[in-house]
Amino acid sequence: MSDPSLKLASEFPVPDRAQWLALVDKALKGAPFDKKLLTRLYEGIVVQPLYTRADVDGVTDPSGFPGAAPFARGGRASGAGTEGWEIRSEHSASLPADANAAILDDLMRGATAIHLRFDNAARSGRATEAALWGEGGIAIHAADDLDRTLKGVLLEFVPLSLDAGASAERAAELLTDLWRSRGTRPDQARGSFGIDPLGTLAAEGRLTATIEDSLSRMAQIAAATARDWPNATAVGIDTAAYHDAGATATQELAAAMATGTAYLKALTTAGLDIRAALDQIVFTLSVDCDQFLSIAKLRAARMMWARIAEACGAPESARRMRLLAQTSRRMMSKRDPWVNLLRTTVAGFAAGVGGADSVAVLPFDVELGPSDAFSRRIARNIQILLKEESSLAQVIDPAGGSWYVETLTRQIAEAAWAEFQKIESTGGMAAALVEGSLAERIALSWAEREKNIARRKDPLTGISEFPNLHERPVERPRPDLKPLRAEAAGYLAGAGGAAEPGVSIAPLPRHRLGEAFEALRDAAEAFRTRTGAWPRLFLANLGPVASHTARATYAKNYFEAGGIETLGNDGFTDAAACVAAFKASGARIVALCGSDGLYDSHAVAFAQALKQAGAECVYLAGNPGERKADYAAAGVDEFIFVGCDVLATLRAAHARLGVCA
Repeated sequence: MSDPSLKLASEFPVPDRAQWLALVDKALKGAPFDKKLLTRLYEGIVVQPLYTRADVDGVTDPSGFPGAAPFARGGRASGAGTEGWEIRSEHSASLPADANAAILDDLMRGATAIHLRFDNAARSGRATEAALWGEGGIAIHAADDLDRTLKGVLLEFVPLSLDAGASAERAAELLTDLWRSRGTRPDQARGSFGIDPLGTLAAEGRLTATIEDSLSRMAQIAAATARDWPNATAVGIDTAAYHDAGATATQELAAAMATGTAYLKALTTAGLDIRAALDQIVFTLSVDCDQFLSIAKLRAARMMWARIAEACGAPESARRMRLLAQTSRRMMSKRDPWVNLLRTTVAGFAAGVGGADSVAVLPFDVELGPSDAFSRRIARNIQILLKEESSLAQVIDPAGGSWYVETLTRQIAEAAWAEFQKIESTGGMAAALVEGSLAERIALSWAEREKNIARRKDPLTGISEFPNLHERPVERPRPDLKPLRAEAAGYLAGAGGAAEPGVSIAPLPRHRLGEAFEALRDAAEAFRTRTGAWPRLFLANLGPVASHTARATYAKNYFEAGGIETLGNDGFTDAAACVAAFKASGARIVALCGSDGLYDSHAVAFAQALKQAGAECVYLAGNPGERKADYAAAGVDEFIFVGCDVLATLRAAHARLGVCA
């Protein structure tokens, strides 16, 4: 006999949108629907609180099937396959020997692909500057350097990808020479040379040859790669420069598509057919801890690239995007870096769900210096847990069928396509970089995001929210680079040849979301080093703990986000006692914290008394409303509340306390 409590979903009436809105309106109790339940993204997209089939046009799934046009659901019918995506580990230790030890450790413990980040001397095209050797990556400048870096690595089994910036052509030559010297068969060699002249120009601001020559040489290497190394690729399109400059997801995708279009033109001009040209290009997109946006971005990228390939005459089987996802550097923090573990886990999850062919999860300490074995292990294990314990790779397009994700994918693709057309209308990606129009639009996007970070509308855990002023710093010792610099000097002394003409522009700036707050923390620590104490603020708590704890906690988080130590207490009902405690604290500024009722009865008297006692600035925690003029007349200088400009307040406090001296 069936259980009457187990009914099919179809037996229950489902309210239509009008009925649902009526229920929502009742729950909101008159609060505006638009302000409470709609989310506006930087991409100009408004996210609704509810999505249904009605939000997707047509009676069939517009995303199609996995492995088929429009490729939103993945490039292969089998999804990630039985092995799942590649677990790619990035290596940037300065010395080849140190990088080699880390590479072998990663390969022994679960990594399936290796990414080599060359040093700043190579990436910037300024290898003649010995001071840049070993900075920001591995000092690989000759065949022996690469050989030592990959000592003991079975090249026929390990896919390699290179990030050498302006030295990408030289890096490709070094790798192919290494394959040959070790006897790796052409069909066994798997790697991506990552030649990306436009991306290098955006990131570094210079190329060692003209744009035309750089594209032509890239195409020639791609043609040779297609001929000689069937499982390798020559061309890379990395959007990190745009992402780290503050680009929105749509701007990042537009830059990727415009760059891809320029590269396809160069490759086909060099004689490759469209299928061979497409096979030579690998995309690298940044994913951050905005989970759904990152998933939709990867799905939209495949749709856009398939449309471009179709317009170029490619058959459907050749339109699949080769896609690497790397967790965002922009989202990483130096302060409370352990929170980065949460950020990279969410980003890695989004990359897997979004259908990336290869995923690189950066270690949590990547912004602090050379990552140690523990941090690399955790970064590696994040992916292993997602693949093997969560079985994420066993599901084809896990986000498929979600009305929200499907709608967001379409909206991002449409907005990014409009931005792509804007770039093309200026003459293409090269022209947009040289004349600076794209950089200007990205700067505007960053300014908007920066404003919201300053007001904590975009909260940053451990940085602008819940800071730990007394956290134990994570330190990463740097290797002794003196021997390397001496080697560089000797190498450069024997080097000759005239420099090529090249091209230079203003490089895109590199931002991190928490950089402004972390700059305040750095200044406060320098102040402590000079004076022996943190800059301080006294909390003038009104009444019992239950009455002031909420706003006292708010004020503590508010000021300690800027490195200003807050001195708390159990609260006061008498202004004289509060003044005595303030004087004993040694603080020069003070924040009143209490309930609205206590403000009505005590704020004026306390503010006057504290001002007379020498308080240089009196803050009041909370929106004063109609009493603002009364409180200001009594001596309250500033009001801190949700939505105010936190950064401006903290910078002013630093200036007042001499922190910036």
